[in-house]
Amino acid sequence: MSQETVISIAEKGVYITLITVGPLLIIALLVGLLVSIFQATTQIQEQTLAFVPKIVAVLIGIIFFGPWMLSHILSYASDIFSNLTRYIG
Repeated sequence: MSQETVISIAEKGVYITLITVGPLLIIALLVGLLVSIFQATTQIQEQTLAFVPKIVAVLIGIIFFGPWMLSHILSYASDIFSNLTRYIG
């Protein structure tokens, strides 16, 4: 296995990771921003208020984006295993 192949597999792994977690990070960012704006306007300084809505929003995001995320991860895993058998065997 050459260096280019290893770098290509690692590069694709980073890309798949960013693509699959991107929607969840955006959801958490937007909910955190909305909660922060709500806290600033109402002057509520409760630290735990920011965590619960983000957790709920990310769980809902996992429900909606889960099958799409899983298909990307499974296709990447099958690519790795098919390449592994080609280079070892």
